[in-house]
Amino acid sequence: WLGALRFDNLALRSLPVDASEDAGPRAVPGACFSRVRPTPLQNPRLVAMSLPALALLGLEAPAADREAAEAEAALYFSGNRLLAGSEPAAHCYCGHQFGNFAGQLGDGAAMYLGEVLGPRGERWEIQLKGAGLAPFSRQADGRKVLRSSIREFLCSEAMFHLGIPTTRAGTCVTSDSKVVRDIFYDGNPKNERCTVVLRIASTFIRFGSFEIFKPTDEYTGRKGPSVNRNDIRIQMLDYVISTFYPEIQEAYSDNSIQRNAAFFKEITKRTARLVAEWQCVGFCHGVLNTDNMSIVGLTIDYGPFGFMDRYDPEHICNGSDNTGRYAYNKQPEICKWNLGKLAEALVPELPLEISELILEEEYDAEFEKHYLQKMRKKLGLIQLELEEDSKLVSELLETMHLTGGDFTNIFYLLSAFSVDSDPSKLEDFVEQLTNQCASMEELKVAYKPQMDPRQLSMMLMLAQSNPQLFALIGTKANINKELERIEQFSKLQQLTAADLLSRNKRHWKEWLEKYRVRLQKEIEGVGDADAWNADRVKVMNSNNPKYILRNYIAQNAIEAAENGDFSEVRNVLKLLENPFQEADGFREVKEDAEEEGATATAAACAQETRSRLPYCSKPPLWASELCVT
Repeated sequence: WLGALRFDNLALRSLPVDASEDAGPRAVPGACFSRVRPTPLQNPRLVAMSLPALALLGLEAPAADREAAEAEAALYFSGNRLLAGSEPAAHCYCGHQFGNFAGQLGDGAAMYLGEVLGPRGERWEIQLKGAGLAPFSRQADGRKVLRSSIREFLCSEAMFHLGIPTTRAGTCVTSDSKVVRDIFYDGNPKNERCTVVLRIASTFIRFGSFEIFKPTDEYTGRKGPSVNRNDIRIQMLDYVISTFYPEIQEAYSDNSIQRNAAFFKEITKRTARLVAEWQCVGFCHGVLNTDNMSIVGLTIDYGPFGFMDRYDPEHICNGSDNTGRYAYNKQPEICKWNLGKLAEALVPELPLEISELILEEEYDAEFEKHYLQKMRKKLGLIQLELEEDSKLVSELLETMHLTGGDFTNIFYLLSAFSVDSDPSKLEDFVEQLTNQCASMEELKVAYKPQMDPRQLSMMLMLAQSNPQLFALIGTKANINKELERIEQFSKLQQLTAADLLSRNKRHWKEWLEKYRVRLQKEIEGVGDADAWNADRVKVMNSNNPKYILRNYIAQNAIEAAENGDFSEVRNVLKLLENPFQEADGFREVKEDAEEEGATATAAACAQETRSRLPYCSKPPLWASELCVT
């Protein structure tokens, strides 16, 4: 069934390909791609496949012999056998990682297989992620493992079905080949299964693709592999704009500066809209380096991402982001910073005075406009656009923060709010909201101090006496956050569960009154209040998901898959294909209740207990211990 794929590898015809076929790690000057070969895996087998994603390529799994179709997918999408017409290659790019220029990076584990022409003539680049060594693998082995692959596979599809621009995932294939990984960088390595994801996108070219021309960086001393090759920069701009922005190419075919300015303006606006979409579903990318930013405005490279559960504007999803550079509330400004680096990389083909002006004029305005438009839909404000709406949204988020409200579930519940101010109905509704707020136990876990008191005391003294040394080992923001945790934790010790509930109810009643007043203004201008309410609920229910890929849901699917059971990955995939609807037959997810026996024997004999949680439930307490790096 995979024989139906029609390849037309335009990128390799349009951009320079490295003459050397040496697979070992090396610098690759003067080229955008290097030819590579996938390294075969032992006994590849399919974990799951996304039929909607594969349909983009014109593929439809034969209903008759599902087993044979899965075996064929495992064979070709593991890289064990090459499809006719595919030309495996690794893409060369650089990047600013955590704010510092890292020099040559490139596809260290991903391989371009080629470009497939879809049923309607559209072009899709397909990639294998985790298929083995390439010149860009550096000290790594070019492999990905089951847990990270399942997360990328599920999240790529979850984001698409949420309506957010993203790369897609067609298959996830695991194997009996093993690699060693130290998951938390704590000296406890373990063997994990090599796994490969088939990724699909119009292109995987990123901001960092244009940084290969960067001269020596004044801070890191690193440089791109193709310094002074402006001829290649011109080739890349010609290829990217004519292929992915054809309307811009057509409009400015006789003036390259104007054309490049129009392209930069468009990618600025797309990026602003993309990050606004992330903020509105509580999605944190985790590693917003310039090499993880798509040149066509897609969410790309799913690593230590996370959907926020309890609303915390400073939420950090990446356990190795020690300074919080990529925290949830920093994402808009970081994406703007990354666009600034793209602007630098386009010089001299687009002078910096032009691109910097575009960035200042377009980015913030586009982000704020798109964010507010989306938030109005999430709140069912469908009739009027009032200036005060921005304040209503801020106050909602502040209320969520004060009460530890679950970001997704609070928004989902709001469509059931009635403008009718019947006191008993209001009490019931407030109770539903407070059920989605953090319990005393959850708050104690969230605000538990993380530093040894002696260490904190030493850091505070150092900040006063030797700021230069302090700057090398800590940040003011981290110390302030720790002091805030100590203060909050101490307040919680004085609070009873009843006090907490009463305080939360008060906060929600105050905000709901403002919301009711705003909805009242909507009604004033409509003839039929019932029809308006039906429309409001419909808009809200198509903008507030019931299901997201929470970390604990992914973790349960990963643990089952690591034990050879792929059914939970497939269930979760199916669920995420309809995130806005109540899913029949998908109401429960396993929650492991860990039991600690007094001795090893007792632990081994202890009966594993499992309770059941709805997939839309806020996370169990153990989920707060999950750390993704």
